[in-house]
Amino acid sequence: MARQQSTRPGIRRRGRNPEGRMSLGDHLREFRNRILIAALAVVLASIIGWIYYDPLVFRLQEPLRISAAARRANVILSFPDITGAFSLKLKVAVFVGTIVASPVWLWQIWAFIVPGLHKREKRTALAFITAAVPLFLLGCWGALYALPKAIEVLLDFTPIGASNILQADYYLTWVTRFILSFGLAFLLPVLLVALNVIHVLPAHIMLKGWRIAVVLIFTFAAMMTPTPDPWTMFALALPLCGLYFAAYGVARIIDGRRARREPDYSDLADDEASRL
Repeated sequence: MARQQSTRPGIRRRGRNPEGRMSLGDHLREFRNRILIAALAVVLASIIGWIYYDPLVFRLQEPLRISAAARRANVILSFPDITGAFSLKLKVAVFVGTIVASPVWLWQIWAFIVPGLHKREKRTALAFITAAVPLFLLGCWGALYALPKAIEVLLDFTPIGASNILQADYYLTWVTRFILSFGLAFLLPVLLVALNVIHVLPAHIMLKGWRIAVVLIFTFAAMMTPTPDPWTMFALALPLCGLYFAAYGVARIIDGRRARREPDYSDLADDEASRL
């Protein structure tokens, strides 16, 4: 009998205790496995960035060319050392791999945060992870829209008659971080809904703290758009505010369904609740 109980799935063979809960070691192993899967997906997708490196870099230099033509000045990208071109190509390839492999690593993050879902909640989780990829890509596209304006404003501080000689590694690293930051910022509703699914962030708490959330969103937008004009900041902050309230609406629906499925004993007396 003891041997039969030890081979039951979900208790001994999966490393769980009799209550079905994963131990700390199981969580760490699951975290390691998901990190390895996400990293492998990024490495494989980076091959695309390695192959299309030249046209991609030409596209990312377009804001510099536009700004230089408007000011009738020269903007040159330089490589200060002999290994700079190789390291830059590797960074751009990983940047492309991160974007292309976003469905894989976004799913790994979601699956690690909410591992023990019911069948109905798993369908909801699949819907949200399906929405996460377009949101991430939308944020990256928004960064490409705001990038020329940001570079134009920053290069306008160059004195008349002077030229800008930029290190290629510094410029492209700044551009890729700028784009990825926008993409990750647009994942805000997915993160909020994930916290709601695991019973950490109820919808009424999100509504109660909306003023603080708006202030934090505008602060983040001001930090990520290094331009003195307010339009670029609003271009990032307003969509994020809309996504925050959209996440609140979804969380409220989830809380309502959860309340209908789970019994409410708040109106019972203490002795009645204890017997139940």
